[in-house]
Amino acid sequence: MPEAQTFVIVGASLAGAKAAEALRDQGFDGQIVLIGDELELPYERPPLSKDYLMGKSEQDKVFVHDADWYRDQRIDLRLGITVTGIDRARRAVTLDGDDDDVHYDKLLLTTGSRPRTIALAGPEVAGVYYLRRLADADRLRELFAQIKSLIVIGAGWIGLEVTAAAREAGVAVTVLEAAELPLLRVLGREVAEVFAGLHREHGVDLRFGAQVHDILTCAGRACGVRLNDGTEIEADALLVGVGVIPNTELAAEAGLTVDNGLLVDAALRSSDPDIFAAGDIARAFHPTIGTHIRVEHWANALNQPPVAAASMMGGEAAFDELPYFFTDQYDLGMEYHGYVEPGEYDEVVFRGDVPGREFIVFWVGKGRVLAGMNVNVWDVGDQVKALIRAQNPVDLTRLADVNVPLDDLLQPVDPR
Repeated sequence: MPEAQTFVIVGASLAGAKAAEALRDQGFDGQIVLIGDELELPYERPPLSKDYLMGKSEQDKVFVHDADWYRDQRIDLRLGITVTGIDRARRAVTLDGDDDDVHYDKLLLTTGSRPRTIALAGPEVAGVYYLRRLADADRLRELFAQIKSLIVIGAGWIGLEVTAAAREAGVAVTVLEAAELPLLRVLGREVAEVFAGLHREHGVDLRFGAQVHDILTCAGRACGVRLNDGTEIEADALLVGVGVIPNTELAAEAGLTVDNGLLVDAALRSSDPDIFAAGDIARAFHPTIGTHIRVEHWANALNQPPVAAASMMGGEAAFDELPYFFTDQYDLGMEYHGYVEPGEYDEVVFRGDVPGREFIVFWVGKGRVLAGMNVNVWDVGDQVKALIRAQNPVDLTRLADVNVPLDDLLQPVDPR
């Protein structure tokens, strides 16, 4: 690999920092330019809605590397700078302000995503919060010490994790969700009921089928909401957690193929052979699942960069890790492996103590395990992944039996 080559990474995120690390680990000795629009060093996002938000960890724990690491690894880290365009013909990125264009031999986009906003909350209304960046978590930490009540709009992962953190801080929380249950689209009714019960036990006022009509304000500050049915709910502040949008604008304006993310192959290469993507922005072809998928979770930001780095250096690589995510809420910890769309599984099989919240649950289609989630049951991730990858029909009665080792289920069911 010629020393003169320059690899540019746009997005100083976990994925961006891990890509820079992987390039050095894999022997790239050229110039690496890592550009981000935030002022903080690249950091991990899961603590922002978990331990850091609850004050259980310090800020320095969220950073991927300290400042010395970037210097020692000869990473040209440029923070607080916005990339405004990609000139594919010149192989250069343009920067906001007076900074010169940065030319690249290979370009990696790790621009991540941003919170989906609600039109009802204009920028002039204080007291409406989102959680995506470190500064957002800092503001919420301060807020929890000042308020008595909070409305959370959206019962997805962020909404529920913030709810748990707020309850542990002694804040009364009302959760408003348009669907019938929390996480219904992701987990299905059977497992969604577990999370509904969990939050009710911790005093959360869960309201399903709730559509927010407008936000109530008091002296220019949000102080509640009015629902479509006319119900008014008061609170000291609002947290909006209604999903995220991938930051694909740069890619789209450059003429790359964008469809619910930047479309890339299993090597994480886009429609331009010199441009790659990793993390939230990447909708990558998955060899095992057999389709393009985009996963908005920490594991992709952690595990895709080494594949992108190898591909940028001209190696043969493919990202085939099964989708993975985790959550910690109150005394419930869980891990989820696999991928299943709503309506694409036939049944849900529970294994263990569901009322006691120590169980494994499997989503099964045509007799095959498509996804699995272990709740307060640990050290079973490898077996769950093996069952998914095996693609063999399993005996569902044995799958539900805690006395049958998961490894024993890897053998195909005898069709006789």
